[in-house]
Amino acid sequence: MKFGDAFTFVFQDPDWFKKIIIPGLIGVLIPIIGQLVLLGWGLKVTLNIIRNNPNPLPEMDFGDDLSRGFKAGVVSFVYSIPMIIFYVPIIVLSAAAANGDDNMAVIVAIASTCFGLLMMLYGIAMAYILPAAYARTVVEDSIGAGLSIKEVFTLIKKAPMSYLLVLVGVIASSFISSLGTIACGIGIFLTVPYASVILGHLYGQAYLDTKPM
Repeated sequence: MKFGDAFTFVFQDPDWFKKIIIPGLIGVLIPIIGQLVLLGWGLKVTLNIIRNNPNPLPEMDFGDDLSRGFKAGVVSFVYSIPMIIFYVPIIVLSAAAANGDDNMAVIVAIASTCFGLLMMLYGIAMAYILPAAYARTVVEDSIGAGLSIKEVFTLIKKAPMSYLLVLVGVIASSFISSLGTIACGIGIFLTVPYASVILGHLYGQAYLDTKPM
């Protein structure tokens, strides 16, 4: 895997600014739909890498990107269900402790810590698994492909270190995305889509690493 290429390929396209600012505006300014479009646009990079497209940074296609992003969003939601399940006991116990009982407050604190730890661990596992699920979703153009746990884990087992590097990329791209809050927040229109295509590039590379040369 060429980890650094995911961060530099954008600037090799002479039209890079135009290509990322429009998805950035849509993704940041339009609730839910905009985020799905941005997700689908970023995953178009994944497809371009897998298909060995020499110009992997795509123009935005609202309808196509929304469709792809919706499928990936459903996959992401299904994988997130355990996180929701872990959070429910915290809500229930917190409500039960609202009467100010000291013993219940201690129980809530302990339970919240335990379930919070489970959420953190699952969140890390999900960040490791989801790139493979996304790749299968866009390659097969199918929600079911992304939810096929057996096939997703087969991909990961073929290139575990590649997907570990993707996890590092997820952390790095989150930091890059947050940098957009500088300059009165205007920068997010660039850093958010830039982070999206970094991930798309890494997803595609990791998928290719699972295939025989």
